[in-house]
Amino acid sequence: MMQQAAIPLGLELRVLANSPDESAAKVIVDTRLGDYRDLSVLREFAAGCDAVTFDHEHVPTEHIKAMAEQGVQVHPGADALVHAQDKAEMRRRLTEIGVPCPAWRTVETAADVAEFAAQNGWPVVLKAVRGGYDGRGVWVCDDENEAATVVANGVPLLAEAFVPFERELAVLVARSPHGQGVSYPVVETVQEDGICVEVLAPAPGLDAEVAAQAQRIALKIADELGVTGLLAVEMFDTADGLVVNELAMRPHNSGHWTIEGARTSQFEQHLRAVLDLPLGSPSMAAPYVVMANLLGGDDPDTFKRYEHVMAHDPGVKVHFYGKEVRKGRKIGHVTALGADLDDVRARARHAAVYLTTGEYT
Repeated sequence: MMQQAAIPLGLELRVLANSPDESAAKVIVDTRLGDYRDLSVLREFAAGCDAVTFDHEHVPTEHIKAMAEQGVQVHPGADALVHAQDKAEMRRRLTEIGVPCPAWRTVETAADVAEFAAQNGWPVVLKAVRGGYDGRGVWVCDDENEAATVVANGVPLLAEAFVPFERELAVLVARSPHGQGVSYPVVETVQEDGICVEVLAPAPGLDAEVAAQAQRIALKIADELGVTGLLAVEMFDTADGLVVNELAMRPHNSGHWTIEGARTSQFEQHLRAVLDLPLGSPSMAAPYVVMANLLGGDDPDTFKRYEHVMAHDPGVKVHFYGKEVRKGRKIGHVTALGADLDDVRARARHAAVYLTTGEYT
């Protein structure tokens, strides 16, 4: 998807892939194979690049610093990206700058968790300090025995108070090296089993002032942390206000709707930002946009059902990611646009469910 955005901008991309079977390696001519955890590989890869950026947060922080010290333009930089890599560091910094967060602390033992629960109540949410996504690395514990089971895994942990939220929101912002920033409309994300299955843009029924507050929070985080490129801020909408949950510093699943649904897609915006070009308009192309994630089902041959979806609703856009189909894995998404939210949502869901199962919703 980044390659698609680069073409009209006249940009040439180079990708570092683990294998030639990875999605980006299939569509980018200048593909280098290697391990992103190897500094020598990163240095060789970066030679001759105007800027280096990421599609995940797992490149070692010390490697990013080493490249920057050699003059490589890396976006986001290590001092910013660490807040998307290390949840404890994220919570510490967000608390320091006054961003609304749940109560939290690092824990090492079940007794630490019980002490935290005595102050904040059960259940307690335990999170792996590093790694984890789509619900992985997150455990909701109702008592000390459950906490002890998680602690026994030996993974460094963060304890957070359980937030009784009404729904989940996400704000996608972009910031360039010289400090220009823009925010996309606030969206609602719908989760099932820890995986985002649907994104509604803009978040339906969200008070205009709350939406503006969410955008201000996201832009403040980007500025205070020195983010360059895209920043996705996942939030809880609660009876007592907004609470920040997670950060991602890259194009994000909550922003895939922007490919057709915004004047500037998140992928084009990220390229503009990391190259310090003027940022594009984040305004919507239709009153409502709904993106439904396409998850792998029992039958891996999703493409044979594509013809039906195309014929049934020519206005729905389907994106396949070129990934091996596994049950429950995100292998693509569909996007629908229109003036009636219920209609747009039904169209997107019909396409996604049929592509996965061959059944109608």
